Amino acid sequence: MKSFFIFSVLGLTSMTYAYAQAPSSLTSNITIEDINHHQTKWCDALINISKTYQENGLAEAKKQASQMIDEQYLITDGDLLFKPTLSQTPQTFRTTKEGALAYFVGDNPNFPNDKGFALKGWKKCNIENYVVKNLGNTALVMGKTHLEDKYGKTTNVDKTWGFVKDQASNLRVFLHHSSLEYQPQK
Repeated sequence: MKSFFIFSVLGLTSMTYAYAQAPSSLTSNITIEDINHHQTKWCDALINISKTYQENGLAEAKKQASQMIDEQYLITDGDLLFKPTLSQTPQTFRTTKEGALAYFVGDNPNFPNDKGFALKGWKKCNIENYVVKNLGNTALVMGKTHLEDKYGKTTNVDKTWGFVKDQASNLRVFLHHSSLEYQPQK
């Protein structure tokens, strides 16, 4: 564990932060092309889950969502950092595959408020990255995900992604934080 010390410009407060070195089992060299490709796959998977649900029902959509999570997320020992868009207390944050799957497709009594974000009939999805920070073996990205449903209604989601490459050099999401855009009261 390494640590570093930060103090304010005015010298009024100080804090020490500790951070762990990344596991040596992970590889580096994440490119913007890797990120864009992964985000496109994520959008395609979301749309395909919606389509599968409409055409073949919940059981098939759940299988597809499970496969998407296995392929795109890094989940080891319950350490996924996942804050879904429409989650709420007491289950705002998800650290396991079960929690992520419940968010995407619902149908889990352990997550009774989840109705299935991926089941909303999404027809289009694109991601607009505002900031990409490559930090060696990880990359952090902030931006917007634009979703269009079967009625043509657009939903814009603010999203922060954390990416890392696994032992096989596959890009994986370890951090997924999303929220609806702020809508000031009129």
